Amino acid sequence: MDMVDRFQRLCHVEIRRLVLIIGMVVAVILVFQSFVLPYGKNLSVSLADKGSMAPTVGNAITIINDSKSAKLDVALANDEKTKETYEDYDESLDVETNLDDSFHKDKDGKLQNGFTFEKGVNYGNSSAEGYVTSTDNSSIKSEHRHLEKVARVENSNNIDNDQNTTGLTLGRVQNRPGNGSTELSRISSREVENLDSNSRTSKSLLTANLSLVGNVKQTSQTQPLNTGLPQAVSIILNDNFSIADISMFKRLDRKQTSVSQMNSLLLQSQVSSCSVKPRWSSVHDRELLSAKLEIKNAPVLRDTPGLDASVFRNASTFIRSYKLMERMLKIYIYKEGEKPVFHQPHMRGIYASEGWFMKLMEGNKKFTVRDPKKAHLFYLPFSVKMLRFTENFNKKDLQRHLKNYVELIAGKYRFWNRTGGADHFLVACHDWAPDLTKRHMRNCIRALCNANVAKGFKIGVDTTLPVTYIRSMESPLEEIGGRPPLERSTLAFFAGSMHGYLRPILVKFWENKEADMKIFGPMPRDIEGKRIYREHMKTSKYCICARGYEVHTPRVVEAIFYECVPVIISDNYVPPFFEVLNWDLFSVFVREKDIPNLRSILLSIPEEKYLLMQSRVKMVQKHFLWHKKPVKYDLFHMALHSIWYNRLFQIKTK
Repeated sequence: MDMVDRFQRLCHVEIRRLVLIIGMVVAVILVFQSFVLPYGKNLSVSLADKGSMAPTVGNAITIINDSKSAKLDVALANDEKTKETYEDYDESLDVETNLDDSFHKDKDGKLQNGFTFEKGVNYGNSSAEGYVTSTDNSSIKSEHRHLEKVARVENSNNIDNDQNTTGLTLGRVQNRPGNGSTELSRISSREVENLDSNSRTSKSLLTANLSLVGNVKQTSQTQPLNTGLPQAVSIILNDNFSIADISMFKRLDRKQTSVSQMNSLLLQSQVSSCSVKPRWSSVHDRELLSAKLEIKNAPVLRDTPGLDASVFRNASTFIRSYKLMERMLKIYIYKEGEKPVFHQPHMRGIYASEGWFMKLMEGNKKFTVRDPKKAHLFYLPFSVKMLRFTENFNKKDLQRHLKNYVELIAGKYRFWNRTGGADHFLVACHDWAPDLTKRHMRNCIRALCNANVAKGFKIGVDTTLPVTYIRSMESPLEEIGGRPPLERSTLAFFAGSMHGYLRPILVKFWENKEADMKIFGPMPRDIEGKRIYREHMKTSKYCICARGYEVHTPRVVEAIFYECVPVIISDNYVPPFFEVLNWDLFSVFVREKDIPNLRSILLSIPEEKYLLMQSRVKMVQKHFLWHKKPVKYDLFHMALHSIWYNRLFQIKTK
């Protein structure tokens, strides 16, 4: 019995020692994660295959391929307070002094204005680096390989209650003979804006490195993801560029609105108006209602001189509406407001559209009236671009500036108060315009370049202003046109700065991959670089219009300018003059997550269909051109018509 008692006591002592050792190890790990790793991240090790493992940190996506590899830094931003918006200018075109482009590197390789790129830590010859994305309930598949899912819960103190974030970590490190290599991708945490989600996540900038030469094959095994929690998943890549069942590029909580859904929203807005009822009736309201009735009952026209009826939703109703606009529409321009924010058009660069419209509108005698009592619409002649650079960078202060202006005209005139601003309109091309006008000018008709249906753009009320990069005020139509279809040897072309999250992915997938896919980063900005850029557009069948920091890009108009079929890769972007033009007939829409299939999508378009689309691009070109003296159906008149048209179908009577 004494031996048994002694043995039991000895076991108890050893067990206590073992528990103590385990506790110390756990404490060391916790201290390590708290002070060594970036804040809010945890270290997880995923067994990707026999004899290999891939340690990953936080929200990184690690994608490994056995073939050649390369690095790419990608940043996804999630906090509005510290996000600076940069001009989506074309590197190859003439660039004026760019006040809005403060994207610079310091000596340590860090990007100023809150952006930091960190290099991955590599061991051995393999490269295991990743980029950040999100997913919905779709499945992650990988053929003949192990798929492991690790769910982890992060610090959520700074996450809004209405937002569930989901991260993916896709990774594996090959254990080649004689080389047991291990890879580590690092994630940093900073404050920037989530560019495409209505919900906001504070203090979470996810940055990482992408190494990808190859693609993910379809598998026979599926493991669904729990979108309520951040995820860590390991999968294997092969050497083929075909992707199946993987939402690699869907952003956190992204809601994608397809073109068909946008069409439905447009029809719904025309049937049931959400406009504010006027406080008292007006003779001009009755005139607009009469015009609306005429448009609805417009006879079908067999001949449409000067127009290609095939690019319109309904050419007969458009022509009727346009003629009524020319005959009836009267606009009053408020004289209040001081320069340079008001009444001073800026007509060069990336935001030139708002300046050209202001210049041509204020100089127009056909549509404008001096007596506000004779007006159907009221123009608020301010420039968000000049407001952005004249005042400070605080959005609240800029909103207050516009609020004071609204209070000024509402106190001096009775027209704003009659409709709550529903018969007033503004024209703005700066990225910040939707945010600055969404409160105090929410009832107005807004002509915006940044037309993001997921961020408050109201189809049928607001209208999309084309982004036109103007190099010369004297010659805005210089170099227009391109090669005939049979002389366009390049399948697709893109070149531009790596603005936003999407373009780096596009370039990584397609740069130097196929001879007929001319996909580049920034091109030289000298004379020769600009000439090469234009020549690429003029000799390509399809021109890739990939979003930058926001959904809009000047490449849509550039493509039309050079008679190249636009390929729009920008989820939730409402294209210009959506009310009247049928964009499906002269452009191609590709979802952001379908970038890996881009070439296959374009090659699947029959040659006959391409030739028809290209001919329609030439026909629609006239609607996207600025003229120093406006001509019929040009960009000025098309923008004005969209404002007129939306007002007609939103008007309510007392």
